[in-house]
Amino acid sequence: MKIKLIERRKPGTKTGPGKFYASPVNVGKKTLRDIAHDIAGRSSLTRGDIENVLANFMDCLPHYLRDGFSVQLGEFGTMRGVELKTALRDNSYETVRKTEEAGKDKKEDKKKNGGGSGPVAGQG
Repeated sequence: MKIKLIERRKPGTKTGPGKFYASPVNVGKKTLRDIAHDIAGRSSLTRGDIENVLANFMDCLPHYLRDGFSVQLGEFGTMRGVELKTALRDNSYETVRKTEEAGKDKKEDKKKNGGGSGPVAGQG
């Protein structure tokens, strides 16, 4: 891993000594295809088999997180669900319930009406 040192000063201070902090340098991207190719070199599975598994994993993961599960990925770590932020004026149970129902109604309307805003360029 490459790092670079970045000098940071206290907010509002333009001169004087600052402190140096290590910052990781992004050296590029790895796609699912790249990862599948690397894994295929270590196993008896084909790149296509591994891409299929990774694609299905990527499809399932958001559903698990949305449903409130945390997903443990071995020694890599644990992914936890979505962070919620609220700005309710009235903190009563009824207000919270109505807000949740309104969110569900909007999602159902999108599904009924086909979701997005129209065809993607080149598809219609």
